[in-house]
Amino acid sequence: MRNETKTLPLVYSCSGCSNVAQLANHVAVRLDRGGDAEMSCIAGVGGDVPSLLKVAHSGRPILAIDGCPLVCAKRSLERHGIVPDAHLQLGEHGVRKRFHEDFDPDDANRVLSLARSEALKLARDEPEAARADMDADMDAEPHDQV
Repeated sequence: MRNETKTLPLVYSCSGCSNVAQLANHVAVRLDRGGDAEMSCIAGVGGDVPSLLKVAHSGRPILAIDGCPLVCAKRSLERHGIVPDAHLQLGEHGVRKRFHEDFDPDDANRVLSLARSEALKLARDEPEAARADMDADMDAEPHDQV
């Protein structure tokens, strides 16, 4: 791990087979590549990999991004007593789950903007502000769930 990434919030994402799962993963990768957060491996957390659990338990703020109401990323963390400081479930932000389809680029841009904002709040050590803003965003955005 590069030294400069050790101060960034961690981001974990779903990466399942639906469009929303792949969108969650895409957003996490973009946050990582853009230097807004450090992506870590949710499969490793779920698989009880010691080195990845050590990262997850490091005390750094965590943003979990899930595609759908199954919230697999959040639940994988919770299995190990880790509660994300911020959590995005894309269905709550108007993204409809579809199988055998790619995600919509417009959804990707919108969700990336929201996730980047949450990551920046976490980087400034403002997890309560991130949670309150996400709740307000959820109230303001359409809830179009499958």
